[in-house]
Amino acid sequence: MIKIENVSYRYPDSETEAISRINVRFPKEHVLAILGQSGSGKTTLLNCIARFLNPTEGEIKIDGQNINSMDKKQFRLTLGVVSQDLNLFPHLTVMGNMTLAPTKALGVPIKQAESDAMAMLKKLSIAELADRYPSQISGGQAQRAAIARGLMLQPRYMLLDEPTSALDTQTTADFAQWLNELHEETSFIIVTHDLFFARQTASHGVFLENGKVQAVGTIQEIIKHQAEAIENNDA
Repeated sequence: MIKIENVSYRYPDSETEAISRINVRFPKEHVLAILGQSGSGKTTLLNCIARFLNPTEGEIKIDGQNINSMDKKQFRLTLGVVSQDLNLFPHLTVMGNMTLAPTKALGVPIKQAESDAMAMLKKLSIAELADRYPSQISGGQAQRAAIARGLMLQPRYMLLDEPTSALDTQTTADFAQWLNELHEETSFIIVTHDLFFARQTASHGVFLENGKVQAVGTIQEIIKHQAEAIENNDA
């Protein structure tokens, strides 16, 4: 479980908090969602969970342990991150991208890393991407390749930041189906403004607005809450 306790963050050049006193728990389920429109604070929250930002108040625990007490290796084996720009190295093939972390961070021999990477690609039904460079694959394929790379370290949790932002409607639907069919021990937490995508993939979530939690529950409950809020505002 990822437990966020009274977490706030204020950017150095800002007079207001980007997120304020966030209290939420993410149980270990297949897919969960952090929802909200642009500027709601959801990416700031992701960056705090990922240790890219240090909260100005509060703490974050993963399976009972404060994330700041973990060393770099332990943290990378606990939490993976696929950022919005994917960060695939353009000079490496998909295979090269996938074997980099295991060989450099864990000391896995290259032949073993390549064998593990091919097994992962086959498991995720994207083995045909192994020898291609990022410039040679589509946006949807790149998203899958980035997730496959992250799964090489077998993290307990993986954050996906706006995974459908560069995908068209059909590719988004295909990606949602692919994500649902993954049979991994890793729990995914998607950060998205897309309620439709969240409804296709996630069981539960949290909805942020102006840096504060507005709703927590099943995706259906959150959608109902938002519909009621819009209706009340229009009344």
